[in-house]
Amino acid sequence: MGRIYTRTGDGGETAQRGARRVPKDHPREEAYGALDELNSTLGAARAFLEDAELGAVLERIQRDLFVMGAEVAAPDQAGPRMDAAQVSALEQEIDRLDVELPPLSAFILPGGHPAGGLLHLARAISRRAERRMVALARSEALNPEIVRYLNRLSDLLFVLARTVNRRAGVGETVWRGEG
Repeated sequence: MGRIYTRTGDGGETAQRGARRVPKDHPREEAYGALDELNSTLGAARAFLEDAELGAVLERIQRDLFVMGAEVAAPDQAGPRMDAAQVSALEQEIDRLDVELPPLSAFILPGGHPAGGLLHLARAISRRAERRMVALARSEALNPEIVRYLNRLSDLLFVLARTVNRRAGVGETVWRGEG
């Protein structure tokens, strides 16, 4: 096995699948990088999570993000694609978990249990990934299910963060507009 470093990116360019060289801040690289950051944050949340059921949910999401990343990195190559069924699965998960949570009456400050806090962070990263995908779609063809998935994922991550905190016995800190 070769070295982990290649030195080929030292000039600010990277090779996309298919060997095309592009700047590291190319919209596709920005979108792909946001997915990588999101997936890594979910992995960190899983490392703190003691709830096997919720850990399995996060692992399924991480696997979806790998499919999405492969599709974004090489949209013209054969392979699994994001579809409406994956978006629907997120919606079902939101509905299933939301019933055990108290209704929202104020804004919730991100935090709580370490896994809950990381899920709040993942929610924000998911929104950034969605914005990067929207920007990419302005200049290149993009499967619309990717944007739909990320939009729904940020909602699910919010519900998951609240669920983790509730199941761990950690109360939510609210903000009602005071200074």
